[in-house]
Amino acid sequence: MIHLDPQSLTQRENYKLLIGSIIPRPVAVVTTRSAEGTLNIAPFSFFSIVSSEPAIVSIAVQRKKGGMKDTAHNLLTTKEAVIHILDRSNVAAANQAAALLPAEQSELTVANFTPVPSQTIGVPGLQEAKIRFETTLYQHIPIIEEETKVDLLLLKITGYQINEEVYEEGKINPKKLAAVSRLAGNSYAEIGEIFDLARPKEKEDK
Repeated sequence: MIHLDPQSLTQRENYKLLIGSIIPRPVAVVTTRSAEGTLNIAPFSFFSIVSSEPAIVSIAVQRKKGGMKDTAHNLLTTKEAVIHILDRSNVAAANQAAALLPAEQSELTVANFTPVPSQTIGVPGLQEAKIRFETTLYQHIPIIEEETKVDLLLLKITGYQINEEVYEEGKINPKKLAAVSRLAGNSYAEIGEIFDLARPKEKEDK
């Protein structure tokens, strides 16, 4: 085994090891709105479930040169966001939304998305996504080493918007969702072989 000390590596070197190892990663396409009303769209693969009761998800937003990204800034200002699950049908548009644009310019100018009203919050969702989580900011946790490096945002789900095509008796059909995951570099992955493995049964008290 090769031993590497993360403290001796650069941010970029740590980043490459992490994104190449922790795969596949789900991708959240996040819409937020600035105080001035500009709709921001950005994909994040540092995204996960935190809790089912209450229903909370997380995104981690890396700062650039100490500056907060638009998504984090908007969330801290308006306290609202819509999380969309990336799938094969909208991955190209989401990739275009990753372009670095001025805060006053919406990614709608470069990405083929259609905004639609949300039911529980003011921030619009994107029609092209099969699954949308309407959320409010639950907690902001700054990750600090000398200065703030990352904004970890915990988001409480206030409403699910789910395409009927993927919803079956209270569950999501993974094949019909066709979620796309992030690997490293320019690489993505689709859902491949799915297999089942039963968990060990709990032992009965004697």
